[in-house]
Amino acid sequence: MTKEELLKKVKASLSITGNFMDETLTEYIEEVVDFLRDAGVREEVLQSNSIAGVVTRGVSDLWNGLGELSPYFMQRATQLAYKLSDRESHDLCHVTDADIHQLTGEGG
Repeated sequence: MTKEELLKKVKASLSITGNFMDETLTEYIEEVVDFLRDAGVREEVLQSNSIAGVVTRGVSDLWNGLGELSPYFMQRATQLAYKLSDRESHDLCHVTDADIHQLTGEGG
């Protein structure tokens, strides 16, 4: 997801029209994305559609919440930091009978 696409999604989610606040919103978006990156969210996830909601929540928190990030934002950031790529998830879940036989010495 490009920076422009993310800005568009955040604005739509927060019902912001026009471009008067784009510079401020972009600054908040960059701050939230930097927070997520520093929290351990992988670049692959940061470039995906998975972050649109949490970035919107973070921008809203910074905009309206006296600079404090909400418990929901923190929980979602933690989830995303632990999120595996689709390939890694597949590799972890793909166990064959041959794998079980090799590990246990049982089966056919």
